[in-house]
Amino acid sequence: MRIRVDWRSSCSLTGTVLKWLAVPLAAPLVLAAYDGDAITPFVVAVVVTAVLGAALELLSDERELGQREGFLMVALTWLGVAVVGAIPFYLAGLAAGPSSAFYSLVNALFESMSGLTTTGATVMGGWDFENQSRAILLWRQLIQWLGGLGILIVAIGLLSNLMVGGAQLMETETQTRNVTKLTPQIESTARLIWGLYVGLTLLAAATFYALHLVGLGPNMDLFNAVSHALTSVATAGFSPEGQSIGAFSPVVQWAVMPFMILGATNFVLLYYISQGDFERPLESEELRFYLGAIVFFSVIVSFIIGLDPEINKGFEETLRHGFFNVVSLVTTTGYASTDFDLWTPGAKHVLFLCMFLGGMAGSTTCSIKTLRWLVIFKGLYRNFFTSIHPSAVRPVRLGDGVVEEETINDIFSYVMLAIVIFFLLTIIIVVDAARVGTTVTEFEALGAAASIFLNIGPAFGMAGPMDNYAGFPVTTRAVMVVMMWIGRIEIIPVLVLLLPAYWRS
Repeated sequence: MRIRVDWRSSCSLTGTVLKWLAVPLAAPLVLAAYDGDAITPFVVAVVVTAVLGAALELLSDERELGQREGFLMVALTWLGVAVVGAIPFYLAGLAAGPSSAFYSLVNALFESMSGLTTTGATVMGGWDFENQSRAILLWRQLIQWLGGLGILIVAIGLLSNLMVGGAQLMETETQTRNVTKLTPQIESTARLIWGLYVGLTLLAAATFYALHLVGLGPNMDLFNAVSHALTSVATAGFSPEGQSIGAFSPVVQWAVMPFMILGATNFVLLYYISQGDFERPLESEELRFYLGAIVFFSVIVSFIIGLDPEINKGFEETLRHGFFNVVSLVTTTGYASTDFDLWTPGAKHVLFLCMFLGGMAGSTTCSIKTLRWLVIFKGLYRNFFTSIHPSAVRPVRLGDGVVEEETINDIFSYVMLAIVIFFLLTIIIVVDAARVGTTVTEFEALGAAASIFLNIGPAFGMAGPMDNYAGFPVTTRAVMVVMMWIGRIEIIPVLVLLLPAYWRS
């Protein structure tokens, strides 16, 4: 039967993205040459992405995307960039020998996919952080920054039009159509987002480095300032330091928090703020819900760890660790200010709950996102009300608009699908670990599954914030690579590709 999808246009646009990937690869290449380290991993990656991108571009001249072509393009782009992004890791690992985490092809792909999807899960241990070149460490940070920017453009310019899991609601809550009137083409919208994203990253880098210059951040040199700015704004979580943000002073930890929060804030609202319009952000129900959730869970976690005499070391430190790690997990950044895996079960279970929240729609964040939860809670309340008053007509409202019933059903279906996939991944982790004789507790498996599929990064036990994912079987890590990919692009663009009707009907 004739294929009904213009796959050539999808592949051609994917090729354009791959071709331009050579530009950010030039930064670590130059740094490697400056430091006297091997440049081969980056030269090979540049050549591969340029040649492959140019070849794919030749598949089509028209390149107009419909809904089906959009699904295919999104899925192929994230997969293709992750594969090319793994080349520097793998070649550096081969040069370093079997002791390197990246000596395994699966590990190299895991690190690349984790970076691009802004998951922040790593297979690197203490030895790897100490012995990797600055160029490789910079590429880890850059690929996360690119992933954060990419999902912003895709979410605002494409996913909302593809009706993915209720993403179209972003127009209702943030009045994206007003921005579209200002920037009628996706290229203009992309430039607008690019400007905000770069500006926020530069502000973060300047802030972090200024703390170093005045003596408040001894370890936050220029390389660390730029590296952490790239992944704070991207809500990504990779750090060149094995102890994550715990390697820095309390002042630096407090300074990182606002940038994680801003990175997980809808960039359309940030645009209005940059234009001096503070009224629209203040009217956003999702923004109030998002910030309220952060404060609520931070206070609870701080209170729980404050009751534990083995953890509580003073009011400021307790509050700082409570707020920092809640902000990190709610925004799906994945930084850690301390090893929260050593906390009491109550605190860890609250952090586990935070993984499912996520930041705002139209931001760099992952997970389910607060906009969907807000609609779900409103929908449940409406259902309770109408069960008491059967004749009442009570639509679900968001801001000044009414949420369509189709959208509500779409959101409920999306969240249900996400939870089912999360549990299936948990089962895979437990069963595969038992197959090879690795001990993984149920809570460790639940945490790792949530962290991988919801693109959080650190979890508990062997996937804890001061540990890494190298302890899981290689088959589990391979499955995790796929799960990070599916979770980051909102599930639907990948799963619909498996339907024969997508290709033929």
